[in-house]
Amino acid sequence: MLIDAVKDLGIDSAHAVEAVETFVVNLTFVGLLKTLSGAERIIPMDMLLDSITPTPATAARPLPMQSTSVTTSEHAAYEATCFYIAPIGDEASETRKHSDLFLGTIVEPAIEQFQLKVVRADAIDKPGVITRQIIEYIMRSRLVIADLSFHNPNVFYELALRHAIKLPIVQIIRASDRIPFDVNQMRTIPIDTSDIYSFAPKIETYRAEVANHVRRALEPDHVVDTPISTYFPNMVVALQ
Repeated sequence: MLIDAVKDLGIDSAHAVEAVETFVVNLTFVGLLKTLSGAERIIPMDMLLDSITPTPATAARPLPMQSTSVTTSEHAAYEATCFYIAPIGDEASETRKHSDLFLGTIVEPAIEQFQLKVVRADAIDKPGVITRQIIEYIMRSRLVIADLSFHNPNVFYELALRHAIKLPIVQIIRASDRIPFDVNQMRTIPIDTSDIYSFAPKIETYRAEVANHVRRALEPDHVVDTPISTYFPNMVVALQ
């Protein structure tokens, strides 16, 4: 409905989805998108103001920052790839169920419009050492999305490699997990998985947030600022 509305306002069809996603992200940021009666709804400004309890000298707080395709080509098309760094865990474990949920429900649908193929480590099906292949994807893929949930050490190791080369990256995390100090300078999308009633109504919003971050990250003039580049701005990593 929103896409049709922006088209009626004269927005080019090629930019309609981006316009709606930006609108949804901005609504969330200012607090005008609320979960009411089990669905996300745009609320009037008066309702938002009524819900705010005024306090003396209130300080402004910043916004907190299983469909898996198997890659069989000998030479992966890294420029058309989004590598998904995530805690995977054993089959049927909570970690695997979480990773599959985020991948199939949020990440893949959000990435589809960018014509990128999402690859997770367990979907790599190429001869050779798996660790080397993972590092190649981290270092060469056009985009990386990193799920910091569960504070998995492998995820943070792989995240550091991507930070070092300063290529496009988007970070997500369960809202119940604290973002570690070393990486909390990077904007991270929190996703509330505390219960189905909190998660389900906001799925479209989470997809829009991820897509919005991806769009910005892939802009030609986008500068990737990471904790490493902040302290070592002249450091350059060259891939042979």
